[in-house]
Amino acid sequence: MASRGALPLPAVELATVLFALMHDPDAEVKSTARDSLENLPQGVTDTVLTGDTHPAVLAFFVQRFEDDEAALEKIALNPATSDASIAVLAASHHKKIIDIVSGNQERMLREPDIVEALGSNPLTGRSELERILTFLDTPIDPDERFDPSTPVSDDEAEAALRAVLGDSMGQFAAEFITETDGDGDEESELETRGIYQLVQNMSVFQKIKLARLGNKEARSLLIRDRNKLVAMSVIMSPKITDSEIVSIAQSRNVTDEVLRVISRGREWTKNYQVKLALTTNPKCPLSVAMQFVNYLQDKDLRTLVRSRDVPQGISTHARRILMKKGKI
Repeated sequence: MASRGALPLPAVELATVLFALMHDPDAEVKSTARDSLENLPQGVTDTVLTGDTHPAVLAFFVQRFEDDEAALEKIALNPATSDASIAVLAASHHKKIIDIVSGNQERMLREPDIVEALGSNPLTGRSELERILTFLDTPIDPDERFDPSTPVSDDEAEAALRAVLGDSMGQFAAEFITETDGDGDEESELETRGIYQLVQNMSVFQKIKLARLGNKEARSLLIRDRNKLVAMSVIMSPKITDSEIVSIAQSRNVTDEVLRVISRGREWTKNYQVKLALTTNPKCPLSVAMQFVNYLQDKDLRTLVRSRDVPQGISTHARRILMKKGKI
């Protein structure tokens, strides 16, 4: 009777009983209980999703309603939902759910997997990324990077990193902190020293802190991190150099959000090489690249006209400029 949902119980208790019977050793009871739980009346389900329901039951409904935005919204807003379930919701394909999850700072502090999922979710937009990084004291404002009142010394950076990374710093403190002028294959060199694997095993919070305070070698690894929050923290590092910004703007291994942030930095885009890199990088969003075509020299415009690597709109605009100048 219980597995058929026939007991006269309050909604939350009924759902809890059905969830428990889903794990009964009797196969028929298990199957009947699952069917009953999955097909509760709408009013009962709404009470369960918004009530003081056991986190395991709510975790079941996260999977049950993965395509139902309204139901997932109730779960995301329910304080009884576990942080692990919120991390699952952070990978959702519903934009409204991403907005709700990214606004819960307390949960993000408790569960790094939430930040990891948000940073890896293609639906997490610039406003959500900005909200998270501002909360993590890494605001996405390119011009803040040029504030001379906030220099970071190697000693300060090492102290801050040790507080976050703990024993992970170990023998690699110098490799994480001290800036070098090496021109070799940085990633290969780091791999041979074991730093590459150490960085890959860090939590997203640790990576963000390292991106902000580490050295060029650390930044060269983290700029290609699949988590957008980590990559964007790299370019907002107060220690990053103009030459690094040019290299990142040229890279085809960074996210379009990184290129958008670079394009908004007035100091960065004063550099002609940054403008050129953004217009010639096929990874750069068309709307971003187009705004810099007008500033290019004729020889570079001709290169764009002939290039097969840039979008058609870029080469067409470059041709139009040259024709207007009578240079083609």
